[in-house]
Amino acid sequence: MKHIIYLFVFLPVIMWAQSDFDRAEKLYKANKMDQAELAFESVLKSSPSDLKTIEYLGDIAGHYKSWDKAIGYYKKLKQLKPSEADYHYKYGGALGMKAKESNKFKALGMIDEVKASFEKAISLNPKHIESRWALIEIYIQLPGIVGGSESKAIKYSNELLRLSPIDGYLSRGHIEEYFKRYKVAEQQYKKAIIAGGSKTSYQKLASLYKNKMREPEKAKTILETYNSKKVQDRF
Repeated sequence: MKHIIYLFVFLPVIMWAQSDFDRAEKLYKANKMDQAELAFESVLKSSPSDLKTIEYLGDIAGHYKSWDKAIGYYKKLKQLKPSEADYHYKYGGALGMKAKESNKFKALGMIDEVKASFEKAISLNPKHIESRWALIEIYIQLPGIVGGSESKAIKYSNELLRLSPIDGYLSRGHIEEYFKRYKVAEQQYKKAIIAGGSKTSYQKLASLYKNKMREPEKAKTILETYNSKKVQDRF
């Protein structure tokens, strides 16, 4: 009898909460962020520990570059489920974006926590590709005196190469391009094209030719090659 009473009392509440979440999710996927945010906030009131709802709200805050709000949501996710690598990654990402928009002294005080968040994500998920990309960006952009390190960036690029050859070659090309070693970057982007022929690989090489090596004809040829490949793949 108790089970029957439970079904009659609580099942409608559960179904209502789920339908409210589904509506919010549809708004998010339709890129109606203002409406989605209000809908998810409503869901959160009835389910304050719902991980997916909190994550969506963090993502919406990030979309609007409201970094403090995003940090708050992702921090809550870390507390609720500290074993989830993506939550540490997203927290580090939001914190990093806040640091980027802060004054230099404040930003420097945040860098260690940003790094630690990405490193934690990798320790929880050794195959976490995005965290390695984020660490590469940090290590090449920071001056050596405050923790920048090309050798550490290359270390993470080598790890990417073992996990995903395309990401490995692209990340190494990015490092070489950043330090203006354009011929070496060109070789790495070409390797990325051979490894998988992704759109990004062609675009990175074309951009290098056009914007850094001042060879627009080569850039044009690379993009034409990609477009031709796309047409062939359809048949």
